Amino acid sequence: MRNYKRYEPKIPGENPLNHVYKTVSFWRTFKNTLVIEFARYFPFMGGKRNLYRKLLGMKVGPKTAIAFKVTPDLFFPEKITIGENTVIGYHTTILTHEYLVKEYRVGAVLIGNDVMIGAGVIILPGVQIGDRAVIGAGAVVSKDIPADCVAFGNPIVIREKSDSE
Repeated sequence: MRNYKRYEPKIPGENPLNHVYKTVSFWRTFKNTLVIEFARYFPFMGGKRNLYRKLLGMKVGPKTAIAFKVTPDLFFPEKITIGENTVIGYHTTILTHEYLVKEYRVGAVLIGNDVMIGAGVIILPGVQIGDRAVIGAGAVVSKDIPADCVAFGNPIVIREKSDSE
């Protein structure tokens, strides 16, 4: 299951997103937004990996390809780890936070080596995706995906890979 920490709002009785900048610095969020928006359109894979590593603190393995318009978390991108030789498809979102009415949650996202993530996938906070996993387009990854498995859909369906996959 997902591994995240729960936090109460800074002002009891109010949803924590109303006071997000008491939790995360406005200027840090502003910088992260600029870097992420630039990188979403930046076509050079090596340069994109370096932007994420050096300016956002993400851990991104060599030979990993992060496609056009992928959106890492704006508030806590440093909690994202992506292994080597992984492909993250077009318009995928990787979240490390959730702001709810009565709490907010923060959890690291760990993506293994040689993982294939299809287009339009949403990865929720606190999940781990094992080595060589395949995530189908449009899936919502709401729980851990073991190594050598295929996952697809919403709610997520997980099965072991067959020889043809």
